[in-house]
Amino acid sequence: MTIFDKTERGRSEITTRGQAVAPRLRTLLLLVDGKTGSDELLRKVAGLGLGQEHLDELLQAGLIQASGDAGANVPIAAPAAAPAAAAPVAGSPAAAPTAAKSVASAAPASPEQILPPGQTQFEAIYHFYNDTIKSMIGLRGYGLQLRVERASSVQDFRELRQAYLEAVLKAKGEEIARSLRGRLDQLLYLGERPQT
Repeated sequence: MTIFDKTERGRSEITTRGQAVAPRLRTLLLLVDGKTGSDELLRKVAGLGLGQEHLDELLQAGLIQASGDAGANVPIAAPAAAPAAAAPVAGSPAAAPTAAKSVASAAPASPEQILPPGQTQFEAIYHFYNDTIKSMIGLRGYGLQLRVERASSVQDFRELRQAYLEAVLKAKGEEIARSLRGRLDQLLYLGERPQT
């Protein structure tokens, strides 16, 4: 099991949002703390559809490093050609500086790009809520989990959104709440604008 920590570039990304890292990857980056093992990190973000390949993506982008790496602060050279990935880190070393600015104006993602393979919108939201309530809020999220279990429609899940975000904010802080809100809104509204 490897323990990862943020690099200077990773810490800078969290404070300045300079590379426009995708919201799901930002959550993973936020949780990298130099103390938590990779297995535990991946368990915490499983509900977001994140896995080892996303941890590798942050590593390749130079945003994280294995804790105690001797050459950790040495910048990673840009690859000759950007790899074709389903969810690349915008603004990676190989990307042009203007790429980060164009992310916001990009066309909305299709439901196929947002939903985990083989899951309906309802199932994806259900798993997202359950996994993140357990890993982010813990026992204090028991009441929320009961509400998730009683939900019978996407609209029920939308009505749970505010209480969930407030609980995450209280438990984990603004940055993680903002990051999870981005992924949750993708699932709840599938490309539509949220009704805030």
